[in-house]
Amino acid sequence: MLAAVGETRPYMCVTGLHCLVIDSSENKTLHVAVSSSTSSCEADETGCFWKFFIRIKLITCLKLESSWEEEGTHGVNMSCSCTHGFLSFFFFSFAVSMFLNTLTPKFYVALTGTSSLISGLILIFEWWYFRKYGTSFIEQVSVSHLRPLLGGVDNSAPSTANAAGGEADSSRQSVSECKVWRNPLNLFRGAEYNRYTWVTGREPLTYYDMNLSAQDHQTFFTCDTDHLRPADAIMQKAWRERNPQARISAAHEALELNECATAYILLAEEEATTIVEAEKLFKQALKAGEGCYRRSQQLQHHGAQYEAQHRRDTNVLVYIKRRLAMCARKLGRTREAVKMMRDLMKEFPLLSMFNIHENLLEALLELQAYADVQAVLAKYDDISLPKSATICYTAALLKARAVSDKFSPEAASRRGLSTAEMNAVEAIHRAVEFNPHVPKYLLEMKSLILPPEHILKRGDSEAIAYAFFHLQHWKRVEGALNLLHCTWEGTFHEVSVYPKKELPFFILFTAGLCSFTAMLALLTHQFPELMGVFAKAFLSTLFAPLNFVMEKVESILPSSLWHQLTRI
Repeated sequence: MLAAVGETRPYMCVTGLHCLVIDSSENKTLHVAVSSSTSSCEADETGCFWKFFIRIKLITCLKLESSWEEEGTHGVNMSCSCTHGFLSFFFFSFAVSMFLNTLTPKFYVALTGTSSLISGLILIFEWWYFRKYGTSFIEQVSVSHLRPLLGGVDNSAPSTANAAGGEADSSRQSVSECKVWRNPLNLFRGAEYNRYTWVTGREPLTYYDMNLSAQDHQTFFTCDTDHLRPADAIMQKAWRERNPQARISAAHEALELNECATAYILLAEEEATTIVEAEKLFKQALKAGEGCYRRSQQLQHHGAQYEAQHRRDTNVLVYIKRRLAMCARKLGRTREAVKMMRDLMKEFPLLSMFNIHENLLEALLELQAYADVQAVLAKYDDISLPKSATICYTAALLKARAVSDKFSPEAASRRGLSTAEMNAVEAIHRAVEFNPHVPKYLLEMKSLILPPEHILKRGDSEAIAYAFFHLQHWKRVEGALNLLHCTWEGTFHEVSVYPKKELPFFILFTAGLCSFTAMLALLTHQFPELMGVFAKAFLSTLFAPLNFVMEKVESILPSSLWHQLTRI
């Protein structure tokens, strides 16, 4: 029922049964009441009543706004904004309720089916990306792009006080991502690799391997300030040259200008035809490198450029001392080489990226100092450093050495394995799990070739590099190769358990979401009425807190408050 009320005591109720109307012709406020008897309202008339009620409300708001804009008073506009905002929110809640009540089962089928299709496509893409790149696309995007926007800390660049600490931090951060490593026992190009070329006429190194070495040289032996020094500027270009003769000529040109340590390094690596000549050149490089290191050490805190130069000089000095120790090892001065390596590891303990401990292990095995080998393994065979074939198979060799001289397959099959033998077999199995290519080279089932300058962890290249230098140590331990021959094949099984790669969370999440939405779509299609009831019940429960808040607001605020706001 619609009635115009002209009483002297006007009122306004926001609960839904009364509202204001402005009579613009007489410039006074009338009250339009929309009333209905709750007792006479039937269930089938509720939808029509609310449609009529919302239309009246919308007309009221429009008239209120147009009338108050004609008056142009600031207070009235504020009152209109407050009242109109509350009524708009109130109408929106009723509109949402009406929309949810009019949804059909076909809508729920379409909704769940579309959700299942989208989540299935996301699942397929996530699985493909994980199989190809080994990581989750959503997780990678979240960490790389969303985390910095949300204020996350980017740990990609180390910030330490000294260059050694910075290099160690950056090397630790890239440990989990690095797969191709520089061979710590790599040969000399001029004195060793070129001999193969002289005899066979073939290149011992691939272009890919030499390109990786060129990148390493540019990373370790150059810095941003090289253009300020003529000799370093020449060497910066020399490391990029593909032609070996062009590199050697550039190194001689740099030495004509100054005592350049990196020029001596290049000549020792590529021009020297014997280890003795290479050692002489490295000693000259050491003299020049130590002078540059001391000067840059004093200036490293004066700016970023000086710090980068000191980091470069540190890398050059460590490389020179390591190669000098390797020269001493190749010339038969093994104890001297061990002392040089130990001193180098004490002087630069954080530079684990050069893997000097693997050079030390090989030299100690040559001396048959097995107690010292065990001490080095106890220090470096932990989770802080990546595993390697040298560490795993050296640990297996030490365990096998304790039982290999008395080991017999027939006796072991009759009486069973002892505790020491079980430990040795388990150590061999762990080593074979890490790199299954090594036993065939140690047992000479495959022919050896010259090791490359870079190796792939757990790959055939690492097996070649390990067996090339360590086969003699296995042969020196009596019965070690026999024990390896009897036990290494037992390591193989259908699927390797190392390492166990877990599925990313987002693949599991999208798989669960796809399955759940597909099940809802199937159930809604088969039982539309029942699922419609469940959906309405779920949505009603979801919006129950909002309805509860609205009821509390209507019960607490007096109806005359809104009328007073309109008269401000």
